[in-house]
Amino acid sequence: MTDRTDRTPQTLLTPSRRSLIVGGAASVAALALAPAARASTAPTASATAAGAPALVRRGGLAFDRRRVQRWASDTWRSLVAMTDARTGLPADNIPESLAAGDRSGYTSPTNIGGYLWSTIAARELGVISAREASARLVRTLTTVERMEHHTPSGMYYNWYDEATGKALLSWPGSGDRVDRFCSSVDNGWLGAALLVVAGSDRTAAPLARKIFGRMRWDAFYDDNSDPAHQVRPGGLMHGGFYPYEDGRPGGTYQGTHIGGDPVWLTTHHYDTAVSETRITTYLGIITGQVPATAYYATWRTFPDACDWSWPESQPTGVNRTYFGIDVFEGAYTYRGMHVVPGWGGSMFEELMPDVFVDEARWAPRSWGLNHPLHVRAQREHGLDEAGYGYWGFSPSSDPFAGYREYGVDALGLNPDGYFSDKEMTNYDPGFGDCRPATNATPRFGDGVVTPHASFLAMMHEPREAYANLARLQGDFDAYGRGGFFDAVAVRSGTVARRYLSLDQAMIMGAAGNVLGHDVIRRAFSSKAVERRLRPVIGIERFGAGPA
Repeated sequence: MTDRTDRTPQTLLTPSRRSLIVGGAASVAALALAPAARASTAPTASATAAGAPALVRRGGLAFDRRRVQRWASDTWRSLVAMTDARTGLPADNIPESLAAGDRSGYTSPTNIGGYLWSTIAARELGVISAREASARLVRTLTTVERMEHHTPSGMYYNWYDEATGKALLSWPGSGDRVDRFCSSVDNGWLGAALLVVAGSDRTAAPLARKIFGRMRWDAFYDDNSDPAHQVRPGGLMHGGFYPYEDGRPGGTYQGTHIGGDPVWLTTHHYDTAVSETRITTYLGIITGQVPATAYYATWRTFPDACDWSWPESQPTGVNRTYFGIDVFEGAYTYRGMHVVPGWGGSMFEELMPDVFVDEARWAPRSWGLNHPLHVRAQREHGLDEAGYGYWGFSPSSDPFAGYREYGVDALGLNPDGYFSDKEMTNYDPGFGDCRPATNATPRFGDGVVTPHASFLAMMHEPREAYANLARLQGDFDAYGRGGFFDAVAVRSGTVARRYLSLDQAMIMGAAGNVLGHDVIRRAFSSKAVERRLRPVIGIERFGAGPA
């Protein structure tokens, strides 16, 4: 097995702009960090200089820059409230109180990554100074660099105590046992954030490069060479692995893709293209640890065949070949559009990787078609089909319980659905002659709208997304000192009065791109990254387009 250092080109971790020539991390001692209990919410002088436009025009569509910046400032306040002053680690969530004593008591690699890229966005939007941003980044990365992790792969476990940085072995409150697990997608978001920091903050860059450089993305890559554990041709990414003991009996097997001691690999793999999990495949391709075939091994839709009629819709499409992999370029037909679906039909699945990779520009015949169509489909579902009056559906806090996966059922492969309403109204138009429809024209109930979904959509429909958010703020008690609460049921007016670290980080990342000239994308997508990834995704032609 090739050593990791041979598989992670140093050029991927080196900023390409002269202004980001790396400085020593030791200089952090001279930085003055603002008190952690308070967010610096006032824009910098440059952001509020006389003559600065109140309206931003993006793609010819206008919205109020000052209001969006105020939303971002308040969102940043919630992230600061979640973050421990000593470790620099954010909690997973916090209620509207924003009190330190109300933090969740646990965090994950995803949450940590979200805080890192949010810090870059906050700096770019003038919410905090560059000096404060660097100090915050170094504080967090210093903790991360020392945290317990799986040394052979460089991957982090799913859960840590944000106040100490220690891996959780029992769950806060209940005391239930926690088996250390390395999730491919959770580490993917941390890895993406590390590249953002490496490409945008010269003080924190050395630590970011060091941590990223020891991460082995091929530890998750099943190349389909094991006869006992076959996957799709081209290979797929495991959901993750348990390094020390089997935490999922019957759902794992012992093995290793990087040599050394075996681990307990999950038998499930991420096998759909429209999924947030593609970020992990991207990182593997970028570093040269995973081949391009892994990207094309995932489903666009399942086949158009009666043996595959268990999903709710029949796809249309043709077969094409990329890198020797045969791909069915399927799409679902919905409201006059052909859209490539995700597993559940959520905005998160479609657009989260787009915060980092300018997929629409790099892959104009695939993501360049699907992203705006997915946003349009979500908008038309909320406003026209379901008649909610609002739109934007994604996994979030549940206004009626703890947490739930929301989405537009018609845009998902999952027959059980990510539903858009409390009642779990199921859309099922049937599967041609193979299976009759069970609910082709459903009546929807209390729709649950998630503000972070509209912020992601703002990267493609800025005016429409802005108007939707403004209505949510004006029509419901859905906004607090930490920005938009996590979700609102728009017919009953029931609000999930909680802030989730990841959801707030999605807001910051999208706002940073929209107002900050694609700051997150520019930081992630160095010339070396573009050379590796763009030729892979750029050649594809989805089945997306007008019906």
